[in-house]
Amino acid sequence: MKNPRACSRREFLNAISLATAGLGAGIHFLPSRALARPEDRRLGVALLGLGRYASGQLGPALLETKKCYLAGVVTGHPEKAEKWAATYNLKKKNLYNYENMEQIADNPDIDIIYVVTPPGLHPEFVVRAAKIGKHVISEKPMATSVADCDRMIAACKSAKVKLGIGYRVHYDPYHSEMVRLSSPKELGPFTKMSGEFSFVMGQREFRVDKKLGGGGAMMDLGIYIIHACCMATGSVPISVTAHEEPKLRPDFFNEVEETISWTMDFPGGAKCEARTSFNRNVHQFRVEGKNGWVDFKKQPFGYHGIVCESSRGPMDFGSINQQAAQMDDFADCVLTGRVTPVPGELGRRDMQIITAIYESVRTGKTVAVRTGGGHAQAIRDGARAFPSSAGSVAR
Repeated sequence: MKNPRACSRREFLNAISLATAGLGAGIHFLPSRALARPEDRRLGVALLGLGRYASGQLGPALLETKKCYLAGVVTGHPEKAEKWAATYNLKKKNLYNYENMEQIADNPDIDIIYVVTPPGLHPEFVVRAAKIGKHVISEKPMATSVADCDRMIAACKSAKVKLGIGYRVHYDPYHSEMVRLSSPKELGPFTKMSGEFSFVMGQREFRVDKKLGGGGAMMDLGIYIIHACCMATGSVPISVTAHEEPKLRPDFFNEVEETISWTMDFPGGAKCEARTSFNRNVHQFRVEGKNGWVDFKKQPFGYHGIVCESSRGPMDFGSINQQAAQMDDFADCVLTGRVTPVPGELGRRDMQIITAIYESVRTGKTVAVRTGGGHAQAIRDGARAFPSSAGSVAR
């Protein structure tokens, strides 16, 4: 695979011709940070946790990003660090473990730490990353409790670093178009929503470990439907009603739920009927409004392969690398000071909704969703940032 830093030098040698040709989306790749204006340089990202998502999606995506690149890794497995160093031509000094990651504080190569561990471990590493002065992306779900979300947000604010959550579909063109069509001048407002995100889990992993995953299908898959509904309506549910369906594999799912069905009621009468499971293969999402509808026929929350149409006809935006768009946008936010459209407050909001769903399952009653805590303005700022920043990245 190509060395991002070597590519940068070649770009520099051809900077004038590249600028004339309009390549590189206006980004000049310079070999020395001392020569680069802050908005022109690429930021170094260290991936913390080298599991399936980091290996299959984030690492390869960082070969496509324009405003950031893979500068280092943090892992508890020395053999993984060596493999990543060989694959991505990483400097030996940029390979860290969980015990010595505080040394990253003195490493100018690394600007952002992306925490890609199981959710139960996100708070510890986000707080540690913030304390050493690095900007942080936390994979979703943000944490396994609202209290931990608060701790993560507070640590980043105290350290004056940015915190973003890995909501990649925020940058997908089909979802961006859904948000645009939610306007009353278009198809919206959307008042009826339905979706299911389920797959059959074949082998045990952290997602069925209560301590590490925080829950089962709801935490891992249901969160996508929750977030999409909030995007489609531009609001937060006021209440939820949920129930856990009988387990077909109780020995396997002995700590977490296997299947949950739930309803979300939004301001103005909008409603979503949803389901998520680790023992079905269903993947769909649909929204309807007074003037029309949007229907994700295939892979609504997939990395690629989305098939979507509206009452106006088929959509065809092609496919983008969602992870590359997400990380480039966060890097741009760091470079320019712009508010990220996916801040920690959005992760906290979704955790509050999930908490209400679990409470409804436990009590058998409809539960009010409380998304306060002084974060309402940040959530509104993120929502306002979505159409312009995400739309421009996605397209």
